[in-house]
Parts: sequence; C-alpha cells; structure tokens
Amino acid sequence: MRRPFSRCRLSGLFLALSPVRHLALLGAVILPFGLSAETLSVATYNTANYTLAGRFVDGVYTRGYPKPENEKQALRAVIKALDVDIVALQEMGSQPFLEELRRDLKTEGVDYPHAIVLNAADEARHVAVLSRKPFTRVSKHTDLEFAYFDTTETVKRGLLEVRVKTAAGELALFIVHLKSRLTDRKDDPESTQRRAAEARAVRDRVFSVFPKSDAPGALFMILGDFNDSRSSPALRTLTREKRVEIMHLLRATDSRGEVWTHFYGRQDSYSRIDHMLVSPSLKRFVKDNAAQIHDGPGVRDASDHRPVIARFDFTQ
Repeated sequence: MRRPFSRCRLSGLFLALSPVRHLALLGAVILPFGLSAETLSVATYNTANYTLAGRFVDGVYTRGYPKPENEKQALRAVIKALDVDIVALQEMGSQPFLEELRRDLKTEGVDYPHAIVLNAADEARHVAVLSRKPFTRVSKHTDLEFAYFDTTETVKRGLLEVRVKTAAGELALFIVHLKSRLTDRKDDPESTQRRAAEARAVRDRVFSVFPKSDAPGALFMILGDFNDSRSSPALRTLTREKRVEIMHLLRATDSRGEVWTHFYGRQDSYSRIDHMLVSPSLKRFVKDNAAQIHDGPGVRDASDHRPVIARFDFTQ
C-alpha cells in the first residue's frame, strides 16, 4: 500500500525543489530570470533646530536652549511614520545631537544603523543623514566658494554627498540647506542673490562629479531645504542650463492636494521651499513621477517644515 504524502513531506519536497523558496515563503515578488526588484524610499526633513538655539521658554527669549522634549517626541513620531530607508536632515546639531536622535529612535523601534553629519562653516546648524542602507561612499564638500558682491563667501552648511548601492547602480544623494531669507543687507533683500550664488556653487560641484547628468549611470539627486520656491533664481540655476533641463524638480502634494512644506510664523505664510531634484537618468525610477508631502499626526508639533518623500523602483 502506497503511503500518502504528509503535509511535512510535501513542504520538504517544495523547499528542496524551489530555488527561490525563501522569497516565496516571505511573499516577495518573483521576477523572471535575470531580473531583480528593489524599492528605495528617501525623505528630506528640516528638524527645526535640533540643537542649541535661541527660543522662547515660558515667554522669555533664551539663548542656547535645546529643542524641547515635546518637539523631539513629535519629530521621532513623524520619522517613524515616514518609514523610509534614508532621511536627509537639516538644522541638525553636531554629532552628539544626531546620536541622541538615532538612539531615541532605536529605543522606539526605529533603527538607522548608518548616520553621518557634516560640520561646515555654520557651527550650529548642520545637514545630516540617517540610513538603513550602508554608505558606499561619503564626501564632505565644505570648500564651496562663490563671489558675493565684493567678497568671496562660503556655502555655510556645505554639501553632504552620500552614496548607496541599488539594483540599478550606485545612487548619490547631495544634501543642501541654502541661506535663509533673514538678512541685514539692503542690497540683497531676503538673500535671493546669495542663495542663487550658493546654488551655482552647488551645481558646479555636483556636475564636476557627474559631467553628464543624462548618462545611464548618472543616478543622483539634490535634496534639502532650499529656502526658495521652484521659480526662484536658485532653483532655476539648479534645474536648467539655458532652455535645457539638467535636473528634474519633483512635484509634491500632501493627502489633501496641498503643496506647502514650510510655515513662516513671522509672515503668517505657507510656502514650498523643501525640494527634491533628480537627474534625468534617475527620473525614470521615481514611482508615480512625483514626491509626497507628509501631513500625518504631529507634523505641526515637530517642526515648522513638513517632510518630503520620494520612492524609487529599481526593478531591472
């Protein structure tokens, strides 16, 4: 009498015969031979002075005061809700502040094992990165100079370049935080000319690394707080060379179709100043050809900025 197969024997036979058994059991998508699937999510987020800064404490302006604990808690909740692979941060403190954020996130179940902060001319506010993926390369561009009226100035927050491996090749992320609109100069109201000059210095450095932005392997993006709108001289400098698009600015909306990323309390105004620019070769991997603005619970408690998220599908 032939013994019927038991459930265990059938499972064992399936596992022995299937070369992709682990993927199948995990529910992953099995693609035809030679293809690989990978998605990657990236966010940019201004933390609103996760450092020592001047703040109103109990109605009194106090210098060198840390970010309040309720704001830190809200910030961590937002980052947890984003659930992205890489977070580019602006207005971050020095390395101890970044380590504090990373440690507290891990305590709450959000682990970013790879982190880097850029120390540049601005000693208080830095750009930084938290990542689940290891960096294949890190470059700290702190030597970006530009002519500004009769002087030579430096891009104060520098330009942080990190690279990660993807199924389509190495992806480079350039994180920026351009000059704010606050200024005492009457010959450059709102620092428009200075930001345009900073943008030119950033563009020249990025394009010295990637001379041909449309080359197949030129997978890179510039992201962060630009302190300017998409029609500004700074953004035009970064996205166009004469009439040719050299970088593509991703459109972004929140769940209600609104486009603002920053609330400016002094003017009681909303604007979109946080952006993601992708190279022509990277553009085709952007899911839905657009980014998203996060508007979940607590976002207004964490920062005066809202994070922007892009998702990439590197299926090949």
